[in-house]
Amino acid sequence: MAKPLAYRMRPTQIDEVVGQQHLVGPGKIIRRMVDAKLLSSMILYGPPGTGKTSIASAIAGSTKYAFRTLNAATDSKKELEIVAAEAKMSGTVILLLDEIHRLTKPKQDFLLPHLENGQIILIGATTENPYIAINPAIRSRAQIFEVKPLAENDIKDAILRALNDPDKGLGKYNVDLKTEALNYLTHVTHGDLRSTLNSLELAVLSTTPNSNNVIEIDLETIENCVQMKALVHDKNGDAHYDVISAFQKSIRGSDPDAALHYMARLLEAGDLISVNRRLLTIAYEDIGLGNPAAAARTVQAVTAAEKIGLPEARIPLATAVIDLCLSPKSNSAYVAIDSALADLKDGNYGDMPPHLQDSHYKGAEKLGRGVGYLYPHDYPNSWVKQQYLPDKLKYTQYYHPKSTGRYEQALKQQLDKLNQAKL
Repeated sequence: MAKPLAYRMRPTQIDEVVGQQHLVGPGKIIRRMVDAKLLSSMILYGPPGTGKTSIASAIAGSTKYAFRTLNAATDSKKELEIVAAEAKMSGTVILLLDEIHRLTKPKQDFLLPHLENGQIILIGATTENPYIAINPAIRSRAQIFEVKPLAENDIKDAILRALNDPDKGLGKYNVDLKTEALNYLTHVTHGDLRSTLNSLELAVLSTTPNSNNVIEIDLETIENCVQMKALVHDKNGDAHYDVISAFQKSIRGSDPDAALHYMARLLEAGDLISVNRRLLTIAYEDIGLGNPAAAARTVQAVTAAEKIGLPEARIPLATAVIDLCLSPKSNSAYVAIDSALADLKDGNYGDMPPHLQDSHYKGAEKLGRGVGYLYPHDYPNSWVKQQYLPDKLKYTQYYHPKSTGRYEQALKQQLDKLNQAKL
């Protein structure tokens, strides 16, 4: 069975790598490793189809080392042992280990000595964030490089190269790729070269030549051959947390368009739970006392979303997102409680004043519990000067009000009056 176009076009020399010039360009780190033939183990991480396997193949081809490919999830320890035996017999082997984030402890323990002595140069490939998903023992023995989605110009160059290559590509076919079809193909797969080339090959091989034996690929043809790569993500993957982070930061930054975009990604992935939980957090962490009514409305919107489910849930949630984006922001309550918790963790606390302690039981008065407590409701405006914090924290202030919303401005005025009365 013929190999797919994306496989056939895989580079065999470092100069053939598409994109990733921050790693393989002149003077960049992987290029320097190859030129000096001074390789070290590395982990390449990034989205699918962006060149992780291609870089590994190009490194091996440029250095003339033996090149082997295994999958950490599906290949057994026995396959690793075969690679190690080959390295011991014939010298250095470059091992591309796909899905390295799924490497088990026994396989890892077997690999480590071979990485230490340099017999195996490990190139791990993963779509997951290695700082989160990969065991520190492997991570500490490898350099970590991020492989980024390819730019549209890189994708276009790769398409034209594939169309013109008669040996590995589609050069033996008389293809007329229309400009609008080329432009569409360069951006629709969002930097995934593998998907781009496989879509191109499907279009060429499934289109009947015209009377002049020309395979005409127009926009409609390419649209029918592209499996759309969604802008969403695996809700169980690392990118999930990046989208959630961008979602919250967009609301915090008062950008409703960006916030709606990132929420759309989450909803398109079917992740209603994360949207609801994050919105409730944002409402109280970032808006908080700046607009408490908006926080209450967010609770109502999330409740409605839970009851009606997707796709209709998007409507109350969009209302809440816009409301939160354009509300006055205040993190004063969030900062205040974290400051109080930090004091506790640092051991910075003391005994509570005796007059605040429980006095409902017999004998409490003999212990001084509750003695001297002043009941605020017995005084004008239900307030009386009285110490509540432990002596050690007597003058501590955790809550520092902001003035971004009318509600918290009113709270600040009240707090200022109370603080003045304490003097």
